[in-house]
Order: sequence, then structure tokens, then C-alpha cells
Amino acid sequence: MIRICQLLQNAAEGQQVTVHGWVRSARHVKSCTFLAVTDGSTIKTMQIIVLPELKNYDEVRKLTTGCSVRIEGEFVLSPSPEQPFELRASSVTVLGGVDADYPIQKKVHSLEFLRTVPHLRLRTATFSSVMRLRNAASHAIHDFFRERGFIQLHTPIITTSDCEGSGAMFQVTTLPLTNILKTKDSEIDYNADFFGKAAYLTVSGQLEAESGAAALGSVYTFGPTFRAENSNTTRHLSEFWMVEPEIAFCDLAELMNLAESFVKHLVKSVLSTIPDDMAFFDSHIEQGLIKRLENVIQHDFGRITYTEAIKFLQESNKTFDLKPEWGFDLQSEHERYLTEEVFKKPLIVTDYPKTIKPFYMYQNDDDKTVRAMDILTPRVGEIIGGSQREDRLNHLLKRMEEFGLDAEAYSWYIDLRRYGSVPHSGFGLGFERIIQFLSGMLNIRDCIPFPRFPRGA
Repeated sequence: MIRICQLLQNAAEGQQVTVHGWVRSARHVKSCTFLAVTDGSTIKTMQIIVLPELKNYDEVRKLTTGCSVRIEGEFVLSPSPEQPFELRASSVTVLGGVDADYPIQKKVHSLEFLRTVPHLRLRTATFSSVMRLRNAASHAIHDFFRERGFIQLHTPIITTSDCEGSGAMFQVTTLPLTNILKTKDSEIDYNADFFGKAAYLTVSGQLEAESGAAALGSVYTFGPTFRAENSNTTRHLSEFWMVEPEIAFCDLAELMNLAESFVKHLVKSVLSTIPDDMAFFDSHIEQGLIKRLENVIQHDFGRITYTEAIKFLQESNKTFDLKPEWGFDLQSEHERYLTEEVFKKPLIVTDYPKTIKPFYMYQNDDDKTVRAMDILTPRVGEIIGGSQREDRLNHLLKRMEEFGLDAEAYSWYIDLRRYGSVPHSGFGLGFERIIQFLSGMLNIRDCIPFPRFPRGA
């Protein structure tokens, strides 16, 4: 079966073709019927003209948005400048009709309404474009790392360690929730549980990826991660995908260069591989999107320390909802001000206070900051967070003690510092956040097929 995207690319007058798809719109006039048919392979639709001579023309006249069809016909020249050819149908087979209450109509639907029908919203022009963008970006991610000799590592989805130390994790258990066994000390008796200990859905594949980097040199993971934070912002999901490279013999400066190249590669790739979808986003979602993305490619990212960022914010004439202070994390409003009003491009912020970063980050000599870096972008804010990892055993043990972490539970991670430790670094890119950045979509729930969020599953 040949997809519509291929047929449109190779169309020639007189060519006989067969099209399978869904009716995006049906326009019935006195002399004929015009159908716009899509099969999801492209933002463009195939225009079909059906003449009254067709044997089942009465059935065709009943077609509405959403019906599935198989159409055979011949390409003829089209009077429309948008599409040089249209298909004159010689056969129309209705494969599936739709009930009268079909919620996806030809009219424009709000994104809020479409979130109520996630199983159907992929059929709209907007969400089919988002899915093709996800596909193109996913391919670009694998291409980027493969070209640089990285090895893809599949890390566990079920874990017993909290990588971020936040405690916001979904627990995995086979214990009966209505009658949980307790020990004499009124603690949960995990001996009866499947793994014999508390287990959770992973918040990150980073720790296991460090194990891979310690053996294979350069690895990356690309998989689902889960956060049980009760957050209902436009930038947070409870289930999302992360891209996490880990590189041995790599310091923070090298990591920043890699991360900047990575973002630029993704932008270049989607602009070149799905130009029609990107043009749709530019015209329907964010006017000026393509110009903004081209600016990302053409200019070096800004680079400042966290301390310098706080100074920029404090010395600005901008009034923020949350006053910027050293020692506190940058808020979305701070990130957007720096990227949209000060630097007017993506920005890499480094050397954050150790008190607001996880235990595994390399501590600087000032005993106040760590070798961390975040990439902040206009509109979205942070899309990448990374660091040089703490490879010194004594420093790591001290940081774990400060965080109150059980060294025995992380014994395997500590072993990586005991046996042939090397300087190494890595970062995590939130896949849905880069989709937000690339598409101009304002809500991250519209950047994944089936969003998961508090009270929404």
C-alpha cells in the first residue's frame, strides 16, 4: 500500500492509483462531490473528485468527516494552485461510516476540548502534525548519537532507588492494598511483596546509564519516566519520555558543547524532514516559529553562571511573582525573561548551588556550587538538565550522607567510584519539552499522544 505522502510526491497526469484513508472533509455540490482524504502520512490531504456517473454515487453523497474509504482513480490536473493534481475517482468503497455524534467535525475545535477525546484527537491536523514531529525528532535523536558512536542502553523502568532524591515516585507492588501485611514495628512487610523490597517506577535512567558509561564509554537511554508530583502546570506530566546520554572521560565544558550541538541537530533535522508540518505550526500555532528556530541554529547559545543569572534578574526592572534570590531555583518566569528579553536565544546556565541540586553532581572547590548546567529556551524554559558527575568516592559518600541516603541501597552505584572511576558527565532532555519548543504548542499535554497528569489517566 502506497501512502498519500508518496503519491503526492510522485504524482503524474494519467497515473492510476489506489488511496486508503479517512475523509477530512466532504463538499457536495450539484455537479459532483469533493472529498479531502488523509491517511496520516502528511499534513496534506488528497483531493478526490467524484462524478455522478459513479455506480454508488448516492452512497458517496452521504460521506461525512471521519468515514474511512478506499478510492481508486486517475490523477488529473487540478485548477487549485495548492495541489497540482487531484484524483478523479473511478471506484469509492466505504469501509467504515461514523455515527451522528462523531465529536471530530470539520470545524475548529479547542485544544481543551480535544484533550477530552485523546483517542480521537490524533485524527485532527494539529495532533497528526505533533505525532509526525515526535516521530521525526525521535529518528533525529537516534541518528545524532549513532553518528557519534554512542551505544543505546535500555535501563529499568522498575527501580528501587530514587535518582532525584525528591521522593515523588509511583510505587509498584503486588501487595493487596486492602489488607497490607505489617511487621511488629507496624512497618510494611515487603517480604511478601514481589521484589521483597519497596520498588517504584523510575524517575530517570541516569544512574544505570552511568554504569553503562563506565563499561561502554558513551551510552544513551531513551525511554519513559514517571514523576508523582501533584503538578498541574503547562510544563509537567506524570509520565513522559527522557533522553539521557552519559559519557565517560567527559567534563562539563565538553558536555555543554555536546548538548548545544544536540539541540541544534534536532532543530535542523525537523525543519528539513517535515517542512509541511513545521509550516503548519508556523501558521496555525506560533507565528514566527520557523524564524525563531532558524535563530537557534544560526547563533551560539548564551552561557552564564547561576550567580550571574541571579544578578541579571535582580538588577532588571522586571517585577517577578517570585523574587530571584541566590540559593533558590530559577522559576519559569526567570528562565523566560533571561531567554526572551535578555539574551533572545537559548541560554546555558552553569554552577548552581549544591543545596538545590541532586547528590550525584560534582562539587566545585568553593564548597557552595556544583558543576551543573541547564539549557533554557524561549517560551518553554528548561529543556535540558545535566552535570559533571561526582567521580570522587569520598565526596560522593559525604553528599549522600547530607541527603540522608542509605549507602547500602546505593552500594552498586558507589562501586562505580571504587572500581576504575573516571570523570564523566551526562544530561537529560525532556522529550515532550523539546516537542513543545519545536512546535510552539503551549501545553505539554498536547505534545504526547495520551497525557498522564494528576487526576488524569
